[in-house]
Amino acid sequence: MKVLVTGGAGFIGSNIVRRLVDRGDQVTVIDNLQSGYAQNLDPFPTVNFIHGDIRSESSMNQAMEGIDVVFHLAASVGNKRSIDMPMDDAETNVLGTIQVLEAMRKHGAKRIVASSSAGIFGELKTLPIAEQHQVEPDSPYGATKLAMEKLCLAYAKLYDMDAVCLRYFNVFGPNQRFDAYGNVIPIFVFKMLRGEGLTIFGDGEQTRDFIHVDDVVQANLKGADAPKGVSGAFNLGSGERISINNLVKKIQELAGREVRYEYGPPRAGDVRDSLADFTKATKELGFKPQVEFNEGLRNYIQWAEKEAAQPVGSR
Repeated sequence: MKVLVTGGAGFIGSNIVRRLVDRGDQVTVIDNLQSGYAQNLDPFPTVNFIHGDIRSESSMNQAMEGIDVVFHLAASVGNKRSIDMPMDDAETNVLGTIQVLEAMRKHGAKRIVASSSAGIFGELKTLPIAEQHQVEPDSPYGATKLAMEKLCLAYAKLYDMDAVCLRYFNVFGPNQRFDAYGNVIPIFVFKMLRGEGLTIFGDGEQTRDFIHVDDVVQANLKGADAPKGVSGAFNLGSGERISINNLVKKIQELAGREVRYEYGPPRAGDVRDSLADFTKATKELGFKPQVEFNEGLRNYIQWAEKEAAQPVGSR
């Protein structure tokens, strides 16, 4: 199968590329390297890498030539980033998605597996959260991810293509580097490794559903391999939640290190609780989480220790 991975040099994208290469697919990656790392693709010399932007019509037409399936991960990610830079968020997540879909339509690509987010829901009214939960995003990021979903599903209705939109809860795992806009796990782990103190926003009793990147990769491949006619939005989580206070304790325990931390005011755009109901993904895609949280966190800390010991690589 000939596949395109937008944002394939990034955290989740590069993990998907690894699995695609392992199973023998012909892989093209397009990435502007603003948040991705070229070194993530170094182990895959057979990958056709295009240093380009999904917002560029010419770059997308070049990348889409002969493609069967698109894994759409290129995005401006994160609530705080979107609050700080809402125009960039909208241009990438909305206009960029339209360029991807238009290139698919022109070149005859038949399926898109699009990376969405639980951020579309906003503050949760019920737990666990199923796909039919009302959507009231609390940030521009959540709003643009919802628009991205609706665009993909609209194109699936209008044209001869299928769209599987995967709503990630909190993803973590190898290749997820420290970024002040990013997930709490890499922020806490890398700050711990640097001997820096942590800031817990709010009282620390807010909860998150963390899903390992290997399980997200599994769901992406199942979405790509689903029978013709399978389209829709699917929640992806572990089905378990942990408080931020307990997360800090687990990181200390698994790393065998003490860490200083303090509490700060709650952050705008952050929800109080998060817990996925992924029954639909299990029934329609065959998705089932495989990586237990403590095992995944231990492995991530080991990866981060090796990464922190290396000189900073070029993007």
